[in-house]
Amino acid sequence: MTTFADYYHHLKAFTEDLFLHPELGYKEHRTSEKVIGELKRIDPQIEFSKFSETGIKTFLSTDKKKTMAFIAELDAVYAPTHFQADAETGAAHNCGHFTQVAIALSLYDHFVKTQSYKELDFNLCFIFVPAEEYLDLDFRKELRAEGKIQFLGGKPEAMSLGIFDDVDFGVCVHAIGEVFERPTIEVNCDLAGFLYKRYHFSGKAVHAGFDPFSGINAYSISTLFNTAIGLSRQQFKDTESIRVNPIVMDSDMSTNVIPNHITVGTDLRCKTLEYMPEVARKLDHAAQGSAYALEGEVSIETEMGYLPFVQDRYLNSFVERTFTKFDKIPDIIDDRGGIAAAGDIGDLAFMMPCIQISYGGFEGTIHGDDFKMIDPEFVLETFPEFLVEVLKEMSGNLDDTKFYRRSFKEYKELIDSIGGNV
Repeated sequence: MTTFADYYHHLKAFTEDLFLHPELGYKEHRTSEKVIGELKRIDPQIEFSKFSETGIKTFLSTDKKKTMAFIAELDAVYAPTHFQADAETGAAHNCGHFTQVAIALSLYDHFVKTQSYKELDFNLCFIFVPAEEYLDLDFRKELRAEGKIQFLGGKPEAMSLGIFDDVDFGVCVHAIGEVFERPTIEVNCDLAGFLYKRYHFSGKAVHAGFDPFSGINAYSISTLFNTAIGLSRQQFKDTESIRVNPIVMDSDMSTNVIPNHITVGTDLRCKTLEYMPEVARKLDHAAQGSAYALEGEVSIETEMGYLPFVQDRYLNSFVERTFTKFDKIPDIIDDRGGIAAAGDIGDLAFMMPCIQISYGGFEGTIHGDDFKMIDPEFVLETFPEFLVEVLKEMSGNLDDTKFYRRSFKEYKELIDSIGGNV
């Protein structure tokens, strides 16, 4: 019996508790304390540091030339209609982050019990990061205004704090939002990057019955804008996987008053940084033209979301090699290429090589109302065992010439340059 089987039943109960208590980004206080408590239970001598209120970092070794970080995300999604959403906050674990945390703990438990991390030729570091999901932005902007954070996303914030300065490469994992008949993993799936746009449309309020002729309907402007986006999609390159999802974010309307203000927000997802400013320009022109056509006004906010994530093919070659030897996982997806989902792992991958290994074991729609884990044995026992074999495969075989390093200063310059182009 492996350490993973020994730990499974305890971990399963721990994971179910996380699922039942989702928390939004930079608010994962209960989750963070639960993780710290479990780390201490596994290793009473553990030394760890905290960052960004809820983030946690701990090393198993520091004496090797290279250091790998296993990264897990603490936060949930805002999804108040999910069947297990928090009634007060609307948070729900329908992106699977709760299982990332559990998998990290399973690895930590294994390496502490077996002491086998000492046999690896690189250090092992575990980093539990807050606020990967790009949401609850008004709260995060308040934190930024108070000087408590610089970045709305958790990994860029950790990067700014130097959390990854002593790390050479990153490995993270993520749930796949599909149902599989057999245990399945995925490699080399790239992610889009995105900008976050807010369009504040302004009009003129008047009595909707007595004198609508004197008003300017901000809601009508936003409707025209939405129509313009729909008609613009024909002009977006298919190869760039453009995704735009405009939603009404802020309005205070009455049926007897012509609405004079409405805010529309949207992600602008794109596979490449080169094409992103062009799409942003098209959206801005559509907003400005819609406001002009109905004699209103628009002000535009642009916030850099996350960079596109290009998985490190060299590091993933060790995952593929391990898969061929590991008979407990029968299926692998290695040809999807990329999807239009995004994550702040793309920002970290700008600085150093990173991979994200995905895993099945769920049903329902990811980010949907019915998403849940259905194969805990695979997710919490078999998959962590596989990851240990991946690390063993890497040990002694990593080619230094395949690694790269960029500074946070270079990252910040890139982000600022994108902001200046839109």
